[in-house]
Amino acid sequence: MLAVFGLAAAAVATAAETPSPALLVLSKTEQTLAIVDPGSHQVIARIPSGPDPHEVVASSDGRLAFISNYGGGRYNTITVVDLVGQKALAAVDLGALRGPHGLDFQGGKVWFTAEAAKVIGSYDPVSQKVDLVLGTGQNRTHMIAVSPDLKWMVTSNVNSATMTFIEKSSGRAPGGPPPGAAPAGAAGRGGPAGPPPQEWDETVVAVGRGAEGFDVSPDGKELWAANALDGTISVLDVPNKKVVQTLAADVVGANRLKFTPDGKLVFVSTLRGPELTIVDAATRRTVKRVKIGRGAAGIQMEPGGARAFVACTPDDYVVVVDLKSLEVTGKLDVGKQPDGMAWAVRGR
Repeated sequence: MLAVFGLAAAAVATAAETPSPALLVLSKTEQTLAIVDPGSHQVIARIPSGPDPHEVVASSDGRLAFISNYGGGRYNTITVVDLVGQKALAAVDLGALRGPHGLDFQGGKVWFTAEAAKVIGSYDPVSQKVDLVLGTGQNRTHMIAVSPDLKWMVTSNVNSATMTFIEKSSGRAPGGPPPGAAPAGAAGRGGPAGPPPQEWDETVVAVGRGAEGFDVSPDGKELWAANALDGTISVLDVPNKKVVQTLAADVVGANRLKFTPDGKLVFVSTLRGPELTIVDAATRRTVKRVKIGRGAAGIQMEPGGARAFVACTPDDYVVVVDLKSLEVTGKLDVGKQPDGMAWAVRGR
């Protein structure tokens, strides 16, 4: 017994801590979250992710990860992972909001899409409650990006072939009380009037068929959306919320799209081909197609801007692409069918 206890104690003592930054990678087949040291390419820990994990995002302080359990609309949970303790915590039950998929973390909250319910929502980890739900009225509201100041957000709606811009309204609903006024019947109930409800405006913009993966340029001026069924890329003017150009990029089956940190290049992955497509953001022309495997999904840019990590889902590995040479410089074994990825940076 003493020998067994000694071995267990030694294992605990030598367990590697979660690095910062840490690359988080989901394995859909193994239903795990891998915590990866991006320097050594070593998997530090594997943690249960819940069923059918598709996307992952980390909290601003790098201590928690949130994983959407998608199931094509069957599931309704977000798995929570303690990245410091390297263990799964109690999952968030979304009730009727089924099909959570796209995730973002802004303003201390987890923003998510619920595809089957045609909504987006926000979850507050402090109160442990969903505190906002907004309908899109669009089919397969899939991915989401939220501005750091929380003034706007945007979603891709795959089957509707649209993007939805959602912005805080400067006015109020017709017939509603003026800002700061007490709700009807509030007087005499012994409590102060609550804050006025926030109104939101939605603008739906038609793009190409199968619009799924998208990204906003680092300067916030453009949004690029990859249209999987058309093989095109829609370039949108963000301030004016309109398509300004459609690129014949030949990216049929496009899954994800990411700007490099300097905004000069755009990476597009596809699950239907062996190449990663790289487009010059200024000239709008394809500058290179990099052979990476049989197909790819998730893309993450390294915070320092030196490398990109691309999840080659059919091949069960993640490739590392040098952003200067635009060549593959390594591969990570993180589990079968890698897909969603995120960065966790401590102390932000």
